[in-house]
Amino acid sequence: MLQRALRHGLIGLLLITPALAAPAAEQRGKAFARANCARCHAIDRASKSPLEIAPPLRTLHRRYPINSLGEALAEGISTGHADMPAFALSPDQIHDLLSYLKTLE
Repeated sequence: MLQRALRHGLIGLLLITPALAAPAAEQRGKAFARANCARCHAIDRASKSPLEIAPPLRTLHRRYPINSLGEALAEGISTGHADMPAFALSPDQIHDLLSYLKTLE
C-alpha cells in the first residue's frame, strides 16, 4: 500500500514538474527583460515603449515566430539603428527570455 502511494506521488510529481519549471523560466525571462530591455521596450501587455521606435515585446510574435529568435539571441541581436545595443545571450538566458515572450503572445 505504501509503495503504491509513493509511486502515485512520484508520478504526480513528474507530471507537475514541467509546469513548475515553466513559471520559473518565465520569471527569469521577465527579470532579464526588465534589466536589459525595459529602458527602450515595453515589456508587459499594456504599457507604451519608453523609446517610441522600439516595439513593445508583446508585439514581437507578430513580426517573428518567437522560437526563431533563439538563434538571433545567441549570435547577437543587431539592428539598423544605433540606439539598440548589440548583445548575445547564453542558452539559459535565451530559454528564459523566449519563455517569457511566449506569455505575451
